[in-house]
Amino acid sequence: MLFRKKIWKKMSQDECIIKLENVSKDLKKKRVLSDISASFYKGKVYGFIGSNGSGKTMLLRAIAGLLYINKGTVDRIDPAPTMGVIIENPGFLISYTGYENLQMLAAIRNIIGEKEIQTTLLQVGLDPKDRRKVKEYSLGMKQRLAVAQAIMENPDVLILDEPFRGLDVEGVKTIRTLLEAYNRAGGTIFLSSHDPEDISLLCHHVYMMQEGKMTQMK
Repeated sequence: MLFRKKIWKKMSQDECIIKLENVSKDLKKKRVLSDISASFYKGKVYGFIGSNGSGKTMLLRAIAGLLYINKGTVDRIDPAPTMGVIIENPGFLISYTGYENLQMLAAIRNIIGEKEIQTTLLQVGLDPKDRRKVKEYSLGMKQRLAVAQAIMENPDVLILDEPFRGLDVEGVKTIRTLLEAYNRAGGTIFLSSHDPEDISLLCHHVYMMQEGKMTQMK
């Protein structure tokens, strides 16, 4: 896929697009995010590592605007950046094909057509003409489809929670190459992964999450 170069009016490469200030979240009487502050900039790739339950997914939800926080603020540039998101398991309609699912999602904003959908599916390693329903997909195929729905409209920001989960070696290579191309075109990525190699190869900045607290590692 040839991603369109990102153009941010009156905005330099080193300008903040998302800022967290003292963000905290309590869930079921447990603090899952604890007093997190950070500034994130256009065109960078941010990696988040940590064990299950460390707060990685909750933090990505907060950045995406999908989480009510108990304390602090999440500020975005105006106008707010468009986002492509994978968090946990995307809710595809399993009785439809992957192509049909993307058609329905694309119809919401109506900014891309069938050509872009077909190209995106090919780029993630799926066949646009495959008539199998999503319920017949392997875990790896579902993950490729999830990446396709996140990138197909060429958003300003990608927020990807474990995007390589379930992929074989070739699939990891395919998606990694795609994300590198997206970033070269000016896209900003927030990425969590259990695999240190994914983080080291893709990310400009790396944060460790532990018991809801965030520490910058790189």
